[in-house]
Amino acid sequence: MIDRQDNIKIERINPTNVPAPVGKYSHVTKIPKNADIYAFSGQIGVDSEGNLPTDFSEQIVNTMSNISGLLSSEEMTPDNIIKVNIWATKELDWDFFDEEWDKFFGEQSPSMTVGYITELGLPEIKIEIEIWAAK
Repeated sequence: MIDRQDNIKIERINPTNVPAPVGKYSHVTKIPKNADIYAFSGQIGVDSEGNLPTDFSEQIVNTMSNISGLLSSEEMTPDNIIKVNIWATKELDWDFFDEEWDKFFGEQSPSMTVGYITELGLPEIKIEIEIWAAK
C-alpha cells in the first residue's frame, strides 16, 4: 500500500481570485506530468454481500467503503483521487456526509461536483459516486 506522504505531487489549489469553495473540495487539482490517470466506474451502496440497504446513510457508508476497495486494488489511497462526481436522488444530509468525507479524505479534498437527479440505474439506488485518480 502507498504511504499517503508519497503522493505529494498532486496539488490541490483554491485560487484567491475566485470565491472560496462552498464545501469541502478544491477548485483545482493539478496532476503531475507523466502520472497515470485512472477512471473508475461509479460506485453505489451495496455491501460486501451484494445487498443494497434502503437507508440513505448506509448507502453512503457502503459507497465510500467500495471506493476504498477500488483504490486498494490499484495500490492507491484517497490522496490519489483527483475528481469526485456525486449523483444523489435525494438531498444529502451534509452534516453526516461531511463527517464521512472527512474520515475518508482528511484535510486534502479533491475537486468535486454534486448533482441531484431523479433516478439512477435502479430505483433503489440513492447515491452513486464516481472517482478519477492519478499516480
